Amino acid sequence: MTPYREWADRVLGGGSLTREEAGRCLETPTEELDELTDAVFSVRKAHWGRRVKICVLNNIRSGLCQEDCGYCSQSKDSGADIPVYSLKSSEAIYEGARRAHEEAGAKRYCIVASGRGPSDRDIDHLAATIQKIRADFPLEICCSLGLLDEDKAVRLKRAGAGWINHNLNTSERFYPRICSTHTWRDRVNTIRAVKSAGLKTCSGGIVGMGETADDVLDMAFAIQDLDIDSIPVNFLHPIAGTPLAGRGRTSIDSGMATLCLFRLLNPSKDIRAAGGREFTFGPDAYRVLYPANSIFVEGYLTTPGDEADQARQAIEEMGFEVEA
Repeated sequence: MTPYREWADRVLGGGSLTREEAGRCLETPTEELDELTDAVFSVRKAHWGRRVKICVLNNIRSGLCQEDCGYCSQSKDSGADIPVYSLKSSEAIYEGARRAHEEAGAKRYCIVASGRGPSDRDIDHLAATIQKIRADFPLEICCSLGLLDEDKAVRLKRAGAGWINHNLNTSERFYPRICSTHTWRDRVNTIRAVKSAGLKTCSGGIVGMGETADDVLDMAFAIQDLDIDSIPVNFLHPIAGTPLAGRGRTSIDSGMATLCLFRLLNPSKDIRAAGGREFTFGPDAYRVLYPANSIFVEGYLTTPGDEADQARQAIEEMGFEVEA
């Protein structure tokens, strides 16, 4: 007999999975994956119903980054053919928010800037812009700006930002394999600064970078221990010119099992099937809605994604509804 329904009932009752059970979840056989997904959907449905949160990302500074993250097309070690530009104007960031709200039907607007971390001038620029956006649109504002201290996080909160994204990306053990210019602990310190500032946290990871199952488990339990509010699960989209360009595609079965694990470990949290969703899952790109309650539309940092109209149609055809 499989344990999936018992796991779901346990987490709905306030319990959690052991590490051994979490490992078994990651290794779910293909013939049992539908059963796992059905059980996990009961957890997702209990907390989120059939609602799907639409998120739109605006890359407000592209390239020009001194960090060496091996997965990233914007890093200093990347030779990827991408747009390179400095910080966008307040008007351009505001216009992105308008399109996200009025045209894409987004609930959350994610403002992302490349670089090690924002300067005081960057924070002033963004704070003024966020105030304008929040005055005109009922959007959740999430900022992903690199390493951040509590003072800068407080300034963003006062302006109207609700979340700060800073992904753990992988385990502490594997982190030096993908980046040498900052540490896993630097990322944890940013998350703690965000919490101290009274902002909600957004932090997840990337699977498919060459890590082991134990690394995925380490990352997943670290995110659970940190009590992260919003968890993006990304799937490596290898980009030509980056150090990880030669990595293969994550299998659909592995991707689904990973999303199911994150839902079981974080039953009430906002779980987002994020970067690499379309690349990894292809025609099954909306199957992720059974464990996840949130997706991106209109593309990622330097890779394309589904258009908003296409996403809304697929969401409705599967019996889900876009969160207003």
